[in-house]
Amino acid sequence: MTERLVINRLAHRGDGVADTPSGPVFVPYTLPGETVEAERVPGHPDRRHLLRVEAASSERIDPFCPHFGICGGCAIQHWTPALYRQWKRSLVVDALSQAGLDAPVDELIDAHGEGRRRATFHARLGLRGVIEVGFAALRAHHIVGIDRCPVLAPSLDGAISAAWAVAEALAPQKKPLDIQATATGDGIDMDVRGSGPLNSARIGVMARLAGTHKLARLTRHGELIAQRAMPTVMMGRARVMLPPGAFLQATVDGEQVLARLVDGHVGQAKIAVDLFCGLGPFALRLAERVRIKAFDADADAIAALKQAANTTSGLKPIEAETRDLFRRPLFASELKRVDALVFDPPRQGAEAQARELAKSAVPVVVAVSCNPATFARDVRLLVDGGYRLTAVTPVDQFRHSAHVEIVARLER
Repeated sequence: MTERLVINRLAHRGDGVADTPSGPVFVPYTLPGETVEAERVPGHPDRRHLLRVEAASSERIDPFCPHFGICGGCAIQHWTPALYRQWKRSLVVDALSQAGLDAPVDELIDAHGEGRRRATFHARLGLRGVIEVGFAALRAHHIVGIDRCPVLAPSLDGAISAAWAVAEALAPQKKPLDIQATATGDGIDMDVRGSGPLNSARIGVMARLAGTHKLARLTRHGELIAQRAMPTVMMGRARVMLPPGAFLQATVDGEQVLARLVDGHVGQAKIAVDLFCGLGPFALRLAERVRIKAFDADADAIAALKQAANTTSGLKPIEAETRDLFRRPLFASELKRVDALVFDPPRQGAEAQARELAKSAVPVVVAVSCNPATFARDVRLLVDGGYRLTAVTPVDQFRHSAHVEIVARLER
């Protein structure tokens, strides 16, 4: 069944919203003011597939990627940059408003730089037994095969062809393969998940593929298959050796912008705590002038952080500890004599830690987040505990998507 709809606004995931008598209806790849023809999505009464734009917005532009609208990776390539930036900033403004928080929100900082330095490709046998390697379609289970992705950094050149070769060698069955590629200073680091155990012959094939495609390292579920060079990245003056499948900020510029904002908010602190520290993108830079206590649940990341700290001259002491901050948040009593605290949790936020932090006397808290909703929830807890929200900066390192990073400062 097809419908003719008028799009009123954009939702927080980048879909156009048509306000109808039965409630809001979401239509991807549409813009405010447009009249479109759409069809119902089976099983989802409030969602539609776009069939045709009948009357286009004057702000609509041509997308730069031929896969846009088919691949689910990008939500917005079809809107003028100025309005896109306003919308992305509004995601943060609206989240704060819904949480009853009033604070000035800076203009959006573009941190796309050369593009994304990490990507996870999916591989699956298609309906006709043909392997497809690429990204998942929007809210669907099938894979959109790609041969290039213009949002990736040049340092990932060759990653897609290597992923195709790996998928063809492993011949994925019903369960798709996940092939994570990360650009490092020593080449592409690739980790494959979903293949199941490999026999010696298959491991030999994979090792030869790694050499053919000049991968720095190839692992399967973190287990080494082949290594030409140890994958490393620079964080400040420290060189960090990456564990297989390690998490990094999506772009080099994104990490640098976030770290610069964090450094500015930490200010003249003598002792700082870094929670959900990961590999240490903040801790290793701050340690150039501040004593650091760092915590994360990922033992491999903590080990890499310690190794980088121990082999970098001129840093203040870094104490790094493996700790699940969701199950065992730092208590207020553990935060005495701390001048500043940074926390950068995953998308689910840090509710348990924020509740404990709200009871503390830490004078400066720097909140970093990739999710406006959980960011606003956690900040609300801190404000209710006596903190003042004094600065909020949105950062766009996931250009063309609905994701936005946030760095904020809170003070007692």
